Amino acid sequence: MIRFERTRFIAMMLKEFIQMRRDRATFAMILGIPLMQLIIFGYAINTNPHYLPVAIVNNDNSVFSRRILSGMEQSTYFRFVSPATTEAEAAHALKTGDVQFVLNFPTNFARDLVRGQRPTVLLQADATDPAATSRAVNVFTELSSRVLDEELRGPLAHLKPNVAPTPYFASVHSIYNPLAITAYNIVPGLLGVVLTMTMVIITAMAITREYEQGTMENLLATPLKPLEVMVGKIVPYIIVGYLQAGIILLLAHFLFSVPIEGNVLLLLVLCLPFIASNLAVGMTFSTLASNQLQAVMSATFFFLPSLLLSGFMFPFRGMPDWAQWVGSILPLTHFLKIVRGIVLKGSGFSDVWREVLSICIFMVAMMGIAYRRYRQTLD
Repeated sequence: MIRFERTRFIAMMLKEFIQMRRDRATFAMILGIPLMQLIIFGYAINTNPHYLPVAIVNNDNSVFSRRILSGMEQSTYFRFVSPATTEAEAAHALKTGDVQFVLNFPTNFARDLVRGQRPTVLLQADATDPAATSRAVNVFTELSSRVLDEELRGPLAHLKPNVAPTPYFASVHSIYNPLAITAYNIVPGLLGVVLTMTMVIITAMAITREYEQGTMENLLATPLKPLEVMVGKIVPYIIVGYLQAGIILLLAHFLFSVPIEGNVLLLLVLCLPFIASNLAVGMTFSTLASNQLQAVMSATFFFLPSLLLSGFMFPFRGMPDWAQWVGSILPLTHFLKIVRGIVLKGSGFSDVWREVLSICIFMVAMMGIAYRRYRQTLD
């Protein structure tokens, strides 16, 4: 019969708690990850974004068009970024992602409305992320039945919706993903998510594995310089990253029928700074960890915010300002705009250069930190 001694059980349990406290990586993961998830999901995630930027092309500028603009603004779903612009400027702003919508009032809108001809107010929506625009689009169409109630009085009372159809026709044109197919948004974004996860983790594990197996001592005995060791470690995984990118793009197009509107070669070239950024992050984590488990746990603190605050899972513009600021530091946020822009919008380098610059700045900073830490480790 097995005797269960309570004092020995308590002593063993206390020993495990002491071990847990001494292992900083485990202790940080136990407290840090749940706390991070609580803060992000509680404060940063919003699936119903408000104040989405809108460019206005107002060819009418009448009291009726101004009242519609006021109603849209009061709904809190729309934020006008400019009082007026040309159609070409508005289309460019929509393509680069500077605005989520373009609102177009036709010439003689007021005249046709007074005549009962139901003129059309066109709202062009960037549908690359259908979840971000769906509620705002519904609000826009609902406004047509009530926003002009005060203006349609006296001789214009017959134009009110309770007597006739809505005084104007609210038309919505969803572009870049007109059928609101979720795969068109998710699958291209997976390219960035997969590269982030694999590049950070495998690099961190590969270097800590050398410490665990003792092969790092062999490197120290060679005439290799820290920079040569670092570059030699990174380049093979850059090739692996490109293999992953090629496989994902092929499956996205042939398995999920995702259209590729832009230049694939441009996309592959722009993958390089993104892959290098994540490899530098993984190398930095490897210098902070003493074993592979700690390296993986450390990588989680980078991957989790990247996944949740980049706009991959939840609308980026629905997050509070502080969360958008944190997300704008992460390279995945900018890479998602690049890959969705090239794949779905046919964007060129002139449309995404700001995102490329942000990734390159992050890459240079992390490369510097990784090189400094790795050199200290080798020394």
